[in-house]
Amino acid sequence: MSAETSASYPVDEINRVRRLHERGRYDVETVHRLLDSAALCHVSYVIDGQPYCTPTLYWREGSRLYWHGSSASRMLRNLSEGEPACLTVTQLDSLVLARCGFNHSADYRAVMAFGHARQVENQEEKARALVMMVDRFFPGRTAQLRQSTEQEIKATAVISMKIERASAKIRSKGVGDDEEDYALPIYAERVPVNMVLGAAEPCKRLLPGVERPANLAPYREGRKLEDAVREAYCIAYAEVVGG
Repeated sequence: MSAETSASYPVDEINRVRRLHERGRYDVETVHRLLDSAALCHVSYVIDGQPYCTPTLYWREGSRLYWHGSSASRMLRNLSEGEPACLTVTQLDSLVLARCGFNHSADYRAVMAFGHARQVENQEEKARALVMMVDRFFPGRTAQLRQSTEQEIKATAVISMKIERASAKIRSKGVGDDEEDYALPIYAERVPVNMVLGAAEPCKRLLPGVERPANLAPYREGRKLEDAVREAYCIAYAEVVGG
């Protein structure tokens, strides 16, 4: 993966964090780290004046984002010719109970990435993208699988979007009451939230002797999902760069 040419994304009226602007981050390192540790995104776009927001798996290569879906998808059909789009991810870190309703909140880390989405038509780029669609989460997995048929590849569309602008917004303060409210006899707390992996459940129809491969090691019981996803991403793209 090529090095970034700028330390921060440009800031303008589109991606500037207006409310509580001190929580805004525009540096490439923060934006990319959050993108690489999330598994699911939401892509927003407008078709004939009607807004839509679609959840999907995605991945990043440098300053370019990719996501996929059915070739018959209304979303993908309308994001094939450079349509404006906004891709967002959020990590929820806690629920915050304060001493008044106004100060109830949540700790979170979020990214909004803006650009123009286009369907990938180049077959070589599409083939590589379909490999990374899997290997971004499970490094080396594609090489262990049955090869996709031409019909399966044809039925899958890939969208690419260069990140033209982006901003991260982070809240990590926990309980934040008005100073005078701390004297009130009202209970307040921060409830940490973590998405943690459970024990793997092997398919009941595995053939005898088929063992869990070593390249699934990032996904172990009790580990945070975001840590596993980011480790897998780093392994996968180190292999791509190194190879």
